[in-house]
Amino acid sequence: MFKIKAPKIKYVKPDTSVLIKHEVFQDGEKSTRGIFSPIKKLSIVAEDTSTLDLGEQSIVEISEEIQVDDSVWVKIAGYYAIWDTHNINPYRKDGRQIEDTIDIKLFDEKHPYKMPLVKTPVTSDFGFRGYRWHYGTDLDLDTGDSVKTAFDGVVRISKWDGGGYGNYIVVRHVNGLETLYGHMSKPVAKVGQYVKAGELIGWGGSTGRSSGPHLHYEVRYQGNPIDPEELYDFPEYLLKGENFQITSALFNYYNRAKKTSSRAKAARRTVYHTVRRGDVLGTIARKYGVSVSQITRLNRISTRTTLAIGRRLRIR
Repeated sequence: MFKIKAPKIKYVKPDTSVLIKHEVFQDGEKSTRGIFSPIKKLSIVAEDTSTLDLGEQSIVEISEEIQVDDSVWVKIAGYYAIWDTHNINPYRKDGRQIEDTIDIKLFDEKHPYKMPLVKTPVTSDFGFRGYRWHYGTDLDLDTGDSVKTAFDGVVRISKWDGGGYGNYIVVRHVNGLETLYGHMSKPVAKVGQYVKAGELIGWGGSTGRSSGPHLHYEVRYQGNPIDPEELYDFPEYLLKGENFQITSALFNYYNRAKKTSSRAKAARRTVYHTVRRGDVLGTIARKYGVSVSQITRLNRISTRTTLAIGRRLRIR
């Protein structure tokens, strides 16, 4: 059982023009800080895969440590040097530029993993879908189902995205990965909270840009999405192994994503919503992050118009 001290987060004036330095051990030198090696230096360069409100990036130091057994402590600051509570990808690192093979220890006896849901039937895979790239795997659920974190870590983001993820949470893990949980009806974990694998972080739902209740689940390394099915065998309800290797080849899909996105620019300009029982203009507008007046203008209706079930409304 972990003995956990609540992290003390000290905010430092942002400076995104410099390289963030970490403690790096020389050849032959051993760390006494546990089995997880610090993440390599992070360079704030290249593209940002998020189109959300970026907010302000902060560089912080978390001064507390986590005791993983009687004699070993893990210094959280070794993993959380860039702390941004708004931007899904504050690292600006293109995964295609990774030169070395990075070995990730996913779990062991002291650091177990848990599946995010009690059942994990896949409803949509990672890849090109419709007219945009889908950077996660959709898992079926009922509204109100428990959503749990996959590995030990700290909640970095908990916010609302009306045009996409709805209520979503990003957890940064001590193994170097981050996971994202989207479309929740209600998140319960708070930013800066330390959560263990299997701990409740929210309730499933269909908020944001969603056609029905499901969990949008992403796995990222330094901001770069990884196909979750590279790590998980969802029908069998397990991870494929204790270890995972990250190479530049994992991110070659960026080339395909860029091509398909350029071909789909015209399609992206038009978004429709099919009216369901209980829908009103206000809830539809909040769902997609637009104004009621925009919906009425695009569909040439008034705020007093009765919305017939099955009618298609243009949103954008």
